[in-house]
Amino acid sequence: MVEEVGTRTPAQMRELIIERLRASVPNTDPQRTRVAGMTQEQFEASRRLWPQSPTAAAVLVPIVEREDALYLLFTQRAQHMRRHAGQISFPGGRVESGDLSHVEAALRETEEEIGLQRSFVTVAGFLDAHLALSGYSIVPIVGFVRPGFELNLNPAEVAEVFEVPLEHMFNPANHKTREMFAQGVNYPVYDIRYGERSIWGATAGIVMTLYRLIFGDVAPPA
Repeated sequence: MVEEVGTRTPAQMRELIIERLRASVPNTDPQRTRVAGMTQEQFEASRRLWPQSPTAAAVLVPIVEREDALYLLFTQRAQHMRRHAGQISFPGGRVESGDLSHVEAALRETEEEIGLQRSFVTVAGFLDAHLALSGYSIVPIVGFVRPGFELNLNPAEVAEVFEVPLEHMFNPANHKTREMFAQGVNYPVYDIRYGERSIWGATAGIVMTLYRLIFGDVAPPA
């Protein structure tokens, strides 16, 4: 499948992603959320670990359109954060009462965290919601980001921002897993390395969901 990425121009990859996401809608039903990397049997065996009434959240999956290729933009959380300090994630967060939609929440959080203005973002669609041990049901919103933007990081939340070529993230040779252990249950989580960085957990799971949607037989959420 990596050949499929490498042989397509950025414009062709963009059109393919748009086509695969065309019919998608945001999944806000907590009973339909998934834990990337887990089989249904593993999920049921560890059901007690997961929140019964998760908090609604949304993240932007930003695909930056460079001349040479498409890139995924990631943030690295500040080291002093109470939760997930130093981890790599997509910009986003809790859906607040004033947000009109999950899209609004993701774009607002992105502006607050890294200063990426929503005028640079074109929303392409939605991926299946992901359930996190931290108590959130996360709706990923895929958006294309046109060049020319300027970032202004919020140091209270974000230590740095970096981009990874989509071709690297979609290369099956880079799709590794690691074992997690929580309350007596072992389960695998995805772990995609890029240089010295480790993109793992829910963030890598979201990447894998996008990868399978584009190249596999997974239907978009409807």
